[in-house]
Amino acid sequence: MSYQLVIAEKPSVARSIAAVIGATDRQEGYLQGNGYLVSWCIGHLVSFADAGMYDERFRKWRYEDLPIIPESWRLTVPPDKRERFGTLRTLLRSEEVSEVINACDAGREGELIFRTVYHLAGCTKPIKRLWISSMEDSAIREGFANLKPGRDYDPLHQSALCRAKADWLIGINATRLFSVLYHKTLTVGRVQTPTLKMLADRDAKITGFQKEKYHIVHIAGGGMEAASDRFPDPSEAESVKTACIGARAVCASIQREKKTEQPPKLYDLTTLQREANRLFGFTAKQTLDYAQTLYEKRLLTYPRTDSRFLSDDMEQTAAGIVAGIVPILPFMEGAAFSPNIPRVLNSAKVSDHHAIIPTAEFVKQGFSGLADSERKLLSLVCCKLLCAVAPAHEYEAVTAVFTCAGQEFTAKGKTVLAAGWKDIDRRFRASLKTDADEDGEAAPELPAITEGQVFEDVAASVTEHFTSPPKPYTEDTLLSAMERAGAEDMPDDAERKGLGTPATRASILEKLVQMGFVQRKGKQLLPTKDGINLAAVLPEALTSPALTAEWETRLSEIAKGEADPDEFMAGIEAQARDLVKTYSCISEDKQKLFQTERVAVGTCPRCGEAVYEGKKNYYCGNRACQFVMWKNDRFFEEREKVFTPKIAAALLKHGKVKIKGLFSPKTGKTYDGTVLLADTGGKYVNFRMEWKKQ
Repeated sequence: MSYQLVIAEKPSVARSIAAVIGATDRQEGYLQGNGYLVSWCIGHLVSFADAGMYDERFRKWRYEDLPIIPESWRLTVPPDKRERFGTLRTLLRSEEVSEVINACDAGREGELIFRTVYHLAGCTKPIKRLWISSMEDSAIREGFANLKPGRDYDPLHQSALCRAKADWLIGINATRLFSVLYHKTLTVGRVQTPTLKMLADRDAKITGFQKEKYHIVHIAGGGMEAASDRFPDPSEAESVKTACIGARAVCASIQREKKTEQPPKLYDLTTLQREANRLFGFTAKQTLDYAQTLYEKRLLTYPRTDSRFLSDDMEQTAAGIVAGIVPILPFMEGAAFSPNIPRVLNSAKVSDHHAIIPTAEFVKQGFSGLADSERKLLSLVCCKLLCAVAPAHEYEAVTAVFTCAGQEFTAKGKTVLAAGWKDIDRRFRASLKTDADEDGEAAPELPAITEGQVFEDVAASVTEHFTSPPKPYTEDTLLSAMERAGAEDMPDDAERKGLGTPATRASILEKLVQMGFVQRKGKQLLPTKDGINLAAVLPEALTSPALTAEWETRLSEIAKGEADPDEFMAGIEAQARDLVKTYSCISEDKQKLFQTERVAVGTCPRCGEAVYEGKKNYYCGNRACQFVMWKNDRFFEEREKVFTPKIAAALLKHGKVKIKGLFSPKTGKTYDGTVLLADTGGKYVNFRMEWKKQ
């Protein structure tokens, strides 16, 4: 019998697909039935080999070996994934398999995951492509009814391959180059390095900010309140206040302007990550993980999208979902609106996948059985869908200008004419137990004022203010900045702008934190000392968003078959060579930038120099002095006590230290006692217990 082999990206996706197409018989590593074999990868099952696998000498990092540019690229499988790859290879080579269906995630990376497995297995069988945006049964059935030829996605695969190779070439060579020069592992990446530079630049602006004081004069009377422009000079502000006290204020002009605030667009991944961070404190990675889980549970559409619209053929589907979610959202109780579905439809603005929305399966199932984080994220997506199809928010903006004692004062307010979509947004936010602010302070509603109206005997006061520095980045604001970065260097019609893609930005932020270049402080993302130094020493070509902006433009062109992959890679190789050639050596002072600062714990009892903490000991900074206390000293190990810096500091300062919970090997019990530093000036420093005389 002949089978079609379906390869999904994850086991859960494979099971969902298998259930729909009738492959229900469980086998070792795959599912079988109805003419199908269904198996799965585990994310990136196959990857490019490390540099050391091309040549033994590359296992050591040396400048003279750079740049490393493979003549032919090698693929490899990590040891922990070899069994899974072995299963796929056997299936791909099976004589019973006549055709292979790529059911990995429908995008650039999904294409790469499948093709690397396919090629490494040595498979040449025909490929079909499953391209879906939802894991619902109906979407899977429709996808299998409309399978596309694999060759249609060859350009997308070339784009993915170029991206991976370029990241390898620049990442490997730049990382090794600057690590060797500065004697510290300094990971450099096409997206992460410009992102780090943005954080460092913001930190520099905050650190160098000089706050300036200014004053504002306020007048009030007859229900009217208004404020002056800024006064840098406090005496001038006081003079104006004095002149206004008890004076007459006249309304010189009133401007009324009706304004309309259109509903927001639907979520793409980046905007979902931003709002989830702002409202719930979720990191970008957490939001992506929760969204992916909901996608695999068939409750949410494909999350790794950069589109904020639905395709034109989804009008009926969207209308059904909107009607279905209103009754199951507690914050919509008592609300009524007429949805305008067509305003979220625009096939021209849908790239690989449409915007993120709940599914028909969610309408059936609701929130039952979901974790709190998943409920929050689904509620957020539901709210956005309802807001997006709701009527516009309409209001009247009022600006009144008053004159008093020869000065102008302004009052601003607004009157809501039609709440529209903002009523839904307000209801949702009111249902949240969060301190996230909406839009700052809302403009007050002004009393009825007419032009020429006079206000007698007004009161006046002065308030003191300071200019504010830029705020540190949060994941919300940094994701927004990454999305916009380098946009000015890209053509208007470029599909992908900014640093990275919606799918990769979360992992970039996590990597910067893991490497110690960035730290989280509440919601804030702050560069560390090493992060600031790294951003400062790298060339602009690696820290400017222009590089990745250019790459993404070219990669998008390759994906559309409009650019030559070989030409792109030749440019990347030339860039790697130029980088190594340009940065051959650095000054001795710069080499010390990333040295770990020595921590002094006390003063040497022998020579008076500082004693520092090392990895295994506490040592005298004077090389001629032999004083050293070892952390694994038998004295402390026998008593089952860790020789901490606090203990070392006390011994150096007082010659003794009180320690609780010392273990006695003789009795098997613990006791409290005093340890003495017994230094006789020899090679080894000794310790002994102080026993009180009876």
